[in-house]
Amino acid sequence: MTCLLAMLGLTACSQENYENTDVTGFEELLNEPNATLLDVRTAEEFDEGHLAGALNIDQAQSDFLEKAKAKLSTDKTIAIYCRSGRRSASAAGRLAAEGFRCVNLTGGILAWKEAGKDVTTDTYEVDVFQTKSGKTVRFHALVHASIRIDFDGKVIMVDPVTKHSGRTINYSAMPKADYIFVTHEHGDHFDKEALKQLSSERTQLVMNQRCVDMYGSGQAMVNGQSSMVNGLKVEAVPAYNTTEGRQQFHPRGRDNGYILTLDGLRIYIAGDTEVIPEMSGIKDIDVAFLPCNQPYTMTPGQLAEAARAVKPKVLFPYHYGQTDVSDLPALLKDDGIDVRIRHYE
Repeated sequence: MTCLLAMLGLTACSQENYENTDVTGFEELLNEPNATLLDVRTAEEFDEGHLAGALNIDQAQSDFLEKAKAKLSTDKTIAIYCRSGRRSASAAGRLAAEGFRCVNLTGGILAWKEAGKDVTTDTYEVDVFQTKSGKTVRFHALVHASIRIDFDGKVIMVDPVTKHSGRTINYSAMPKADYIFVTHEHGDHFDKEALKQLSSERTQLVMNQRCVDMYGSGQAMVNGQSSMVNGLKVEAVPAYNTTEGRQQFHPRGRDNGYILTLDGLRIYIAGDTEVIPEMSGIKDIDVAFLPCNQPYTMTPGQLAEAARAVKPKVLFPYHYGQTDVSDLPALLKDDGIDVRIRHYE
């Protein structure tokens, strides 16, 4: 333990059961897949600039601990910061008393900026994973069904849309995409303007046939098809409604879900679907994105059923709109699935 602390520049606080680290140690910690970044300043301070991928929970609010327990996992290291390090030290102590392992950034975001490190005004969260050979994969929760994946110098976008739920995503400020995947034609998944902003001559655009026809270009994939797209293994899988009275939303055979394999890391992005028999044939999934907004996709109970069929190691409920997904961790607590709720409203 002492060696690990030294490697990350960590020092145990003499009076509290959390650790402190400087900017260098904090940055190294954020590259670990087991770290969750937490900003405990006010929402106004957060909006003015924050570390990319940070979750914001104001430590001064009366429900701070309640919100933290709902959104954080005791299996993760909580990397905490504030403006100067004082409020985050207090928050780290409170969370540590509840069983969380916490690391506080001494000097806060002021020290981070003084060291020349970047901050952002983007409000999406980032989750970090490692592939079998040790390469880093970052998932950015943009909005609703829009996901950005960074891997090995490549940018992968899934269902990018410029506007949803009052939020606007400025794709022109992001790197051009190497790959774009679109599941189906609905406006919360298929957005011509977003595709134009993200595309360059090198972009590989993969969609279902209906979207290719509407956009006028792109590679069409159909349910059950597997393909190597410029070195990336892609499987198109079914996504459809089964409940009586819902089939018109997503008819069988039209829309795609996708399974992407990145250096052995298998990612299932379900698209708009209910629980379907084909899910039992989806195997060895490391990360799954499953939708949860009845009547168009699944109820929380159906999503739990789908998760048990697919058995991913990590589950991100997404596309959930106004549906309350807060009970999903409890529904799946005995199934060995790490449920992570992010801001995919």
